[in-house]
Amino acid sequence: MNLPTRVPGRILALLEAQARATAWPADPSWPARLAEDLVELGADWRESAQVCADTAWAARAAGHSVLGLLGPEQVRAAGLDPVTERAYRHLYLSALRYDFRTRALQAFVEQLPSAVRSSLDCYSRALYAFALLGQSRHLGLALMDEVLAAAGDHAKTRHVLMHGLWLGQDLDGGAERLLALSSGPPFDTGRDPIALFRMAGALRRLGRCGEGLAAIDRALDLLPPGDLTVHADLVRERSLIAVARDLHQRPQARTEGRTAA
Repeated sequence: MNLPTRVPGRILALLEAQARATAWPADPSWPARLAEDLVELGADWRESAQVCADTAWAARAAGHSVLGLLGPEQVRAAGLDPVTERAYRHLYLSALRYDFRTRALQAFVEQLPSAVRSSLDCYSRALYAFALLGQSRHLGLALMDEVLAAAGDHAKTRHVLMHGLWLGQDLDGGAERLLALSSGPPFDTGRDPIALFRMAGALRRLGRCGEGLAAIDRALDLLPPGDLTVHADLVRERSLIAVARDLHQRPQARTEGRTAA
């Protein structure tokens, strides 16, 4: 039974599909079951991205990465229905992203048949852009702009692109672009701790350390309790900002001292 996109309870149905997939992360059949649920729901690319990204993260956190359950040959297998094919691709590419395997992610997408590559959904293209951006390849900037135009304010897509900008250190205007993305819709409410984390990193790279500290402290306040991995990343970023601020202030203090003397 395919459900219309906006029927009441659809969000609950997607959450239930995600819960079933994450209940037994060591069970190698859960990706197939999740794909079956998404087929049953007639999930679009946005819904698939939401569920698959969160499920791939949960599996990795439980020590059972999707990369140990799905191989590239399964993701590229012929004869899959479109929803299953997309779900497998979202799971696999998300797992590569979480492990920072940018070259493997790039290679996988570029080895797809040209007909498949030309019809990739927006989230898959965002993941490909992440791989390019994360390697500071400027082709990723053009692809990022295309994805943003197509995806609008879709949060998961924007998180993927922010991740790529954060990882790539040698992109023209990379810090400025990261700051714009992390402070724009749908993150302009200032309630998303990961967006604030990316913002803090951009502000550090721009030398705006006071604002960066304020952003990372707010992110720490908003982070749900118990997420030790993400908490450690935020604490590390705070340390980097504090060091950058100190390095900036020391020459200024010496200059002022010489002036006073």
